[in-house]
Amino acid sequence: MIPVTGFESRHVAVLGLGRSGMTTARALQVGGAVPVCWDDNPEARARAEAEGFEIRDLMAPGGFGEIVSLIVSPGIPHLYPDPNKVVAAAWAAGVPVDNDIGLFFRSFGSGDWDYFDSPPRVVAVTGSNGKSTTSALIHHVLDAAGKKAQLAGNIGRGVLDIEPPEDGDVIVLELSSYQTDLARALTPDIAVFTNLTPDHLDRHGGKGGYFAAKRRLFAEGGPDRAVIGVDENEGRYLANQLSQGPGDDRVIRVSAAAKLTGPGWNVFARKGYLSEYRKGRQAGSIDLRAITGLPGAHNHQNACAAYAACRSLGLAPRVIEAAFQSFAGLPHRSQTIAEQGGIRFVNDSKATNVDSAEKALQAFSNIRWICGGLQKEGGLGPLQDALGSVKKAYVIGREAAGFALQLDGCEAEVCTTMAQAVAQAIKDAEPGDTVLLAPAAASFDQYDNFEQRGDDFAACVMAALGL
Repeated sequence: MIPVTGFESRHVAVLGLGRSGMTTARALQVGGAVPVCWDDNPEARARAEAEGFEIRDLMAPGGFGEIVSLIVSPGIPHLYPDPNKVVAAAWAAGVPVDNDIGLFFRSFGSGDWDYFDSPPRVVAVTGSNGKSTTSALIHHVLDAAGKKAQLAGNIGRGVLDIEPPEDGDVIVLELSSYQTDLARALTPDIAVFTNLTPDHLDRHGGKGGYFAAKRRLFAEGGPDRAVIGVDENEGRYLANQLSQGPGDDRVIRVSAAAKLTGPGWNVFARKGYLSEYRKGRQAGSIDLRAITGLPGAHNHQNACAAYAACRSLGLAPRVIEAAFQSFAGLPHRSQTIAEQGGIRFVNDSKATNVDSAEKALQAFSNIRWICGGLQKEGGLGPLQDALGSVKKAYVIGREAAGFALQLDGCEAEVCTTMAQAVAQAIKDAEPGDTVLLAPAAASFDQYDNFEQRGDDFAACVMAALGL
């Protein structure tokens, strides 16, 4: 655990007592602070009280008495669409509001570092799509190269729950916009921006607010090196803002859509090949086409970002390539779960919106597409250009019939349940086909989360195949 420093013997309020909040309370206590906890859920309060933490209704008269800071869990809104009432009360009381990410960065260093040959470093990854895969891939490469690394943040362990770093360690953090938006300290050594597509717009007051939350990772502390995906205008703008000139190699531009030229440091993927260029000369290349854990252009973008981060950490191209070959991918993200009779079964349950589903459809050919669920705003229109590789759609969900009607020009069968969709897709499939779960919708009409939906798909496939 990372002890939170700077609050010794002082009272710090923790709002929200899920995994993040409870870890924060413990880390504050280990660092010598006095945590004061609150959650609207009585069961969550009871669990915290059972651990010996003080429980206090912060909205009661005098609730913020002695409180020097309020630490807010990521799921609690602090500005849009409306600030949580406790956050607003903290503003009125003049109490600074922060989150566990801010506490991590202000507490990460220690006096022991004076005796290290190589101070620990932090790689922080943000963006709309691909940040989990990019973070996991960086961690995998470091591990395969024999480097001690820990994976935390929005993936793996909570940031304050990791082991105190040792000489030469690397901490890889996946950070969501909810986490970067509020943190009062953001000082990674290497910061990675994958891409930007509209998401969480209510929480950030629109696309501009959403991008501003991501941009804080680069603007607040100034990383030593920034890896920036430049396939959207926001990435191009960010790279330009951070660069001091055309040859400034503190900014590594990354693309899966275009060849990048110029005197700077560039990493791009074209036709399945990753290329690294520095000062106009090629410095490395990897054939990504046969790497099963990284299928499709969207994963090639993730590979470019991870490659650039690992090169910044001093790893050689051939070391990175060897580690890419053994990367199995993340569960529920373009994950191959079985192959039988020339038919491939891929679980991309994380494709909960149209943009991510489109990327999944572009990654494969001859697709038997399992889709549907709780549809998000905007409709399915943007998917039309990606339906050429779909042989047939098998639609699940409570509103499967309405979902199917939007798939113009694509043969669709209303199946409703996962078991029925998998059974029919297998019945229709031929050698060379891919049975792909990429729902383009949320899971909450039938499942608790996208992980449960992906697990159900895998279980249905395994049962049908007798595996």
